[in-house]
Amino acid sequence: MRSLDIDKIKLDIQEWIKNYISSAKADGVVIGLSGGIDSSVTASLCVSALGKEKVIGISLPCESIPQDFEDAKLIADQLGIELIKIDLTPLFSEFKESVIASLEETQFTLINVEEDMWKDNILALANVKPRLRMTTLYYIGQSLGLYLVAGTGNRTEMAIGYFTKYGDGAVDFEPLGDLYKCEVRELAKHFNIPEKIIKKPPSAGLWKGQTDEDEIGISYDKLDEIIYRIDNNLDMSDLNEKNVSKVKNMMRSSSHKKKMPPIFEIT
Repeated sequence: MRSLDIDKIKLDIQEWIKNYISSAKADGVVIGLSGGIDSSVTASLCVSALGKEKVIGISLPCESIPQDFEDAKLIADQLGIELIKIDLTPLFSEFKESVIASLEETQFTLINVEEDMWKDNILALANVKPRLRMTTLYYIGQSLGLYLVAGTGNRTEMAIGYFTKYGDGAVDFEPLGDLYKCEVRELAKHFNIPEKIIKKPPSAGLWKGQTDEDEIGISYDKLDEIIYRIDNNLDMSDLNEKNVSKVKNMMRSSSHKKKMPPIFEIT
């Protein structure tokens, strides 16, 4: 892995955020605070760059565990920013009921309420959660004037497409987008993020007990090393061949997530 001057990177990102918000003539930033390391570091960078009065944290539980809100509140209190809590669970439940009822009246009955854990459609349904969250963030941002939505994605997750298209992937700017997960951890230490959040198993909160590493099937440390070597065309002969192949496949299959929709052009 590369060796970074974390102090310099911290200052460079803060200056980048400040310039970006200024060039957009925005009033501030809204950020979904999940209680995880990525949103905690992103919020810390935004506060350092813009001041706490221009950063608003939004907690958006959706069938989430209470501890996530407590961790989000811990970060908000540490930074001195306002934290707004909006429980999306009732909205998500209504969405499920409405969509299922509509589909049952058609030939496209994709979701069977009798099947355990929604079977093959669990991921499609789970991805509704980050899309509801992003819709809420943009509503709040626009209703306040022009508050841009800060993304919390890092290079590791973005490279393999580990985000929901038009969900947590739909943001205005990505402060951590060029940092690998291990580098985000180092940055967290510089911001004195509580140890329990740094060591907390990363989770998108898509379903009960879900963790990122379990879903991806590879640890972040191994992902970081593989993606770093791919990014820099370095030798990978000493790495697990199966893991390397899996990561390359994930990068290829998720390429559509990283581009704007293709547009037909008249010739």
